[in-house]
Amino acid sequence: MLLCFSKRCSKRDSAVQGATAGWFRETNNLKTADEHRLQSHLQNGSKDLKVFYGEPVPDINIERRLGGRVAGLDEVGRGALAGPVVAAAVVLHLGRLPAQLLATLDDSKRLSLAQRESLFAALTDTDYADIGTGQADVAEIDALNILKATFLAMTRAIGTLRGVDYAIVDGNQAPALRCPAFPLVKGDRLSVSIAAASIVAKVTRDRLMMRLAEGHPGYRWERNVGYGTPAHRAAIAKLGLTPHHRRSFRLGVAPQHTGSLN
Repeated sequence: MLLCFSKRCSKRDSAVQGATAGWFRETNNLKTADEHRLQSHLQNGSKDLKVFYGEPVPDINIERRLGGRVAGLDEVGRGALAGPVVAAAVVLHLGRLPAQLLATLDDSKRLSLAQRESLFAALTDTDYADIGTGQADVAEIDALNILKATFLAMTRAIGTLRGVDYAIVDGNQAPALRCPAFPLVKGDRLSVSIAAASIVAKVTRDRLMMRLAEGHPGYRWERNVGYGTPAHRAAIAKLGLTPHHRRSFRLGVAPQHTGSLN
């Protein structure tokens, strides 16, 4: 059984106390030595977590306490109506990582487009990290369901990396991998490795959706990247579905109402 941890932050004036007051909780019984090890590391290290305005800030405590090569895993596109789900696996070389870069890594949702692009370049154009990406396409999402497709994308992402000792996965579930894998709720706000993976996955998928938008201009994927915005749903109602839409999702249009299949 895998572990699931969650944490809550109180208001700004009590955030520091919150960091030492048991943000992590165990929701399943521990059954392996690896799980005991992670639980102990997190409990003992929670007092060291950084806090900023009542919100946790990713750090390297989890990676250091686990030891070895630790891969952070995250996905993007799970809730979109169109396009693949994309996952990234990132093993940071902590000894080489500049302090400024380390301090800047964060959950991709809390970063601007310019910040994400800059951090993506810093991670992918240097030797600061080993990075793998994977995706599950629309056909796989519709055939498997989105959770299984997400795990498939994660498995493909980490499968490109060698010698991973542990994986820490954003969310409350983790796929079965070749190494021990631990889910962390809001992991992209706890672990710099997961935060880095969230950035890589986000930029990779956004660029892919922008390319797809060129062939399907009416759906504004260059702006909504496949998510169900009012403009996107209105375009579906008017233009129909494309081959990149997920038929297993609630799209607000009859399956036979399809647009161009080119």
